[in-house]
Amino acid sequence: MFGKQYIAGMINRSAENETDRRRFLRSAGIGGLGVVGASALSSSVLAGAASAQEQPSDAAVLNFALNLEYLEGQFYSFAVNGAPLPDSLTGGHGERGPVTGGRQVKFRSKKVKQYAEEIAADERAHVEFLRSALGSAAVGQPPIDLQNSFTAAAQAAGLVEEGEPFDAFANEENFLLAAFLFEDVGVTAYKGAAPLITNATYLEAAAGILAAEAYHAANIRTVMTEMDTGLLGTGLLSPNYADATAKLSDARDSLDGADDLDQGIETDGRANIVPTDEFGVTYSRSAGQVLNVVYLTNEAADSGGFFPRGVNGDITMSEDNT
Repeated sequence: MFGKQYIAGMINRSAENETDRRRFLRSAGIGGLGVVGASALSSSVLAGAASAQEQPSDAAVLNFALNLEYLEGQFYSFAVNGAPLPDSLTGGHGERGPVTGGRQVKFRSKKVKQYAEEIAADERAHVEFLRSALGSAAVGQPPIDLQNSFTAAAQAAGLVEEGEPFDAFANEENFLLAAFLFEDVGVTAYKGAAPLITNATYLEAAAGILAAEAYHAANIRTVMTEMDTGLLGTGLLSPNYADATAKLSDARDSLDGADDLDQGIETDGRANIVPTDEFGVTYSRSAGQVLNVVYLTNEAADSGGFFPRGVNGDITMSEDNT
């Protein structure tokens, strides 16, 4: 999504010398962005300045995040309340569209229901906050598919047989798997977007949302680890959450590039609540990679999957990872 010149300019603005730049590349996880690896950034490239036209504005980055918050907000709103977000929170620039699918989940566990209610409230608040920060520049909610998209993702991951539907709202187990699919993507999206925000106030706000999304993701991962007693009675092909999340993780990895960074809730038979590298740092996704996952494609595209008519705003294209 963002070219070598732009990344080079970002690094030059964030580091003082060659040693600092190398350290920055490593700690910031630039090599895992799927945009350009550290080896591709020669001294001559690093010395080049990015043109202003290549750099997305802070508003473009926040609007990109707002599209994702619409998706998460609608998913949790239906799961908890059986209804979408109010129309007053979905208007703005670009095509405004409805939500296909979605209904209230019949939670078996009081604990999981309470967690879902808390996350739903947070995601609605994220929509409200970003819309407030963007003001008249805010994009509207594009058409969202919470029905066919989940089925396509589940079939691709091997959670259900080819041709079989996957209803994310049918039961608590399906809901948790769908939440797992979203939450990790949200964390990596905000981490990847953070270096692109120049306004300190917006950056602090984005960091706060990143922290909230990370709490949500860890919460979902912990619940699934604690409840991993088997999924055989749900119609899923996977025997447990560990197996199911590994399949979803592999599916996301197959869309966003060659790097194998995504992780399920278990590694070598041990709980894996926080997916990090050897330095304890979580990985990033570029905007294009995030769109690969939500569009459910490894090709350059401007629509698909959960956003059948694309997202609104200036950042709309997924990457070509074929």
